[in-house]
Amino acid sequence: MIDKLISDAPRKTMALLLALTTALGPTVMPAFAASKPASDAPAAAATATPIKHLVVIFQENVSFDHYFGTYPVATNPSGEPRFVAAPGTPNVNGLSNVLLNFNPNLNPANNAEASNPFRLDRSQAVTSDQGHDYLAEQLAFDAGLMDLFPLNTGSGGGSIVMGYYDGNTVTALWNYAQNFAMSDNSYSSTFGPSTPGVINLVSGQTNGVTATTNGTGDEVSGGSDNSLTVIGDPDPLGDACSNPTRNQVTMGGKNIGDLLSAAGVTWGSFMGGFNLSTVNANGTTGCKRSSAGLAGTTSDYIPHHSFFNYYASTANLAHTRPASLAEIGNAGPANHQYDVQDFFASAAVGNLPAVSFLKAQAYQDGHAGYSDPLDEQTFLVNTINFLEKLPSWRSTAVVVMYDDSDGWYDHQMAPIVNTSTGPADGLTGPGACGTAVTSLPGLNPTNAHALGRCGYGPRQPLLVISPWAKRNFVDNTVTDQSSIIHFVEDNWLGGARIGNGSFDGIANSIGQMFNFQGEGHSRRLFLDPSTGEPLF
Repeated sequence: MIDKLISDAPRKTMALLLALTTALGPTVMPAFAASKPASDAPAAAATATPIKHLVVIFQENVSFDHYFGTYPVATNPSGEPRFVAAPGTPNVNGLSNVLLNFNPNLNPANNAEASNPFRLDRSQAVTSDQGHDYLAEQLAFDAGLMDLFPLNTGSGGGSIVMGYYDGNTVTALWNYAQNFAMSDNSYSSTFGPSTPGVINLVSGQTNGVTATTNGTGDEVSGGSDNSLTVIGDPDPLGDACSNPTRNQVTMGGKNIGDLLSAAGVTWGSFMGGFNLSTVNANGTTGCKRSSAGLAGTTSDYIPHHSFFNYYASTANLAHTRPASLAEIGNAGPANHQYDVQDFFASAAVGNLPAVSFLKAQAYQDGHAGYSDPLDEQTFLVNTINFLEKLPSWRSTAVVVMYDDSDGWYDHQMAPIVNTSTGPADGLTGPGACGTAVTSLPGLNPTNAHALGRCGYGPRQPLLVISPWAKRNFVDNTVTDQSSIIHFVEDNWLGGARIGNGSFDGIANSIGQMFNFQGEGHSRRLFLDPSTGEPLF
């Protein structure tokens, strides 16, 4: 059982950091100048709702059916954490009996044999990475038939892509869904892998590449109007840890960080492995910092996951450290870009930014191939347990969401709200995701069509964990990755939008997942990071 974290954070900072060292692994005490006490922190910005702090935990590569396909019914084999749904738990749009036993997907090695979804046991937490390219995912959708996943996104063309976990493995997420709010109708803004998801989360606009090294790979799509759109995983141009042999890009336009800074609202991006001066217990440091999980050892920091380093206005390409804890969330040498450990250190002294974007060290981000659902669970639970012990919890909301589906099977076709035509598309035919007539514009508003923005893409989990979240609630509203910034814009910025073709202008909010009636909300749920079961 995790030691109780001290709720009086301003007076007991060291106790909190000691608890974090136990729960989260080695925590290097930041060599900061003396920080402003929490009692002297700036007043919180005005908000449209009781939510004063939004923490977005952006995990990796999971489709909705992969984690929630049989929710709320778990198999409960002997020796695994149990999950039994509370009475009245709503159903989700998951895997029906027909889809489980008479699925339209076929085994690519034998077209007469069905590839039915199958349960992955807790002992099978480590799996291979699946195919999740922009075109491959569209081909798997097969114009809405959702029947070509093994052929197009399955690892090695195999049927592992049909595998799913239940509440005996992703136990914490199922318990959070029981006690707070989840969506069964939320999607990637576009098809494609991690970087389009990262960019859509913070700006809703993957068009508008202003500089590129034109390295190897097909990470960028060229438009007929000479515009460039990110459809793959290029690194941020100039990041100290970017691969020099990999395509690197800089994005134009604005992101949500720009809008928050202009309004004087505190915010920060917190990346696992971002602090290049930290030395891990295994002796690794700098861009080669690494950690070991069930899937093996992998680098802590992955440049193409770095939310805001793609934009000149919000980049910290040298990974410069903040001058003090008091800087975190505000303007300063780090330019709002920090290590994930800085989030815990700053929050522990009462300096929790209004809006925070968290990316776990890679081994805990859930990405198949180098991470897994059990290491992911450890990070999620330790982070949420920590936040629930802070005085600010009463005004905090945590969003758990994913950057892409990894190509894992999901039976639900996304609503196509933005079309695209070009050689990288293939949803409705060769070179086509519908027609260009109904597409959103690119970054340049005079461009009628920007290639490479076919979406919405695959369906993914989305949970809201907060004292203000509806309890045991399943939201059926269509949302996408840019729905998060839509909520931020409504709550802190008076409804201002990024514009210039950003998905934030057409997205629904996540506001319906809250209940803001009444006062005195203090609901908490403490889970065991190993089993995902309630601690008490």
